[in-house]
Amino acid sequence: MRVDVVTIFPAFFDVLEVSLLGKARGAGLLDVRVHDLRDYTTDRHRTVDDTPYGGGAGMVMKPEPWGLALDAIVADAGDRPTFIFPAPAGERFSQSTARELSEASHLVFGCGRYEGIDERVFAYAATLGDVRLMSLGDYVLNGGEVASMAMIEAIGRLIPGVVGNPESLVEESHEDGLLEYPSYTKPASWRGHEVPDVLLSGHHGRVAEWRHAQRVERTRERRPDLLPADPEA
Repeated sequence: MRVDVVTIFPAFFDVLEVSLLGKARGAGLLDVRVHDLRDYTTDRHRTVDDTPYGGGAGMVMKPEPWGLALDAIVADAGDRPTFIFPAPAGERFSQSTARELSEASHLVFGCGRYEGIDERVFAYAATLGDVRLMSLGDYVLNGGEVASMAMIEAIGRLIPGVVGNPESLVEESHEDGLLEYPSYTKPASWRGHEVPDVLLSGHHGRVAEWRHAQRVERTRERRPDLLPADPEA
């Protein structure tokens, strides 16, 4: 998969050189290219923002640098990518969204700042590929960089070969609508806290039943909105 990122803070994405995604990049499973939006400005001050039409607080990112950046990426890749713009007004990003996007061949993340990006950029991007505005949750960040990194990691780890043991992806939180069960390791007794007896029993059927019951109970307690009509099914 190719991933392009457009930002005014390229250093934010140095973290993608480490851990599993760094290994995936080294193995050629993930091709991440970070672009400085200021490289696509045409004035000596490298200006990327201006005052909003209609008045109001803050600044808005200018459309022309974005247009030049997106044109260059599409021309280099020679395809119609999916453009993802993190935005509080976007659709909710979820595990199912991550799995869907992990099957794409080319994603372009556009990191807004200030009061956001000129709305016309989204309309123009739609002439070059698919456009999706994405929100991590009901809160506001200073810019799109942190959200983009979270989405790149959530998507990238689902690409075949990135996670060493693919079975570990199956039982994770949100994969089937339930949260993950609690995990324990050695020692069996630690500072007065004990590992549940069922996990020490060696009875795989009982362990599986216990884990499912824990997933249902944890989801009911912490995220009841995720529960299906028949959570025991």
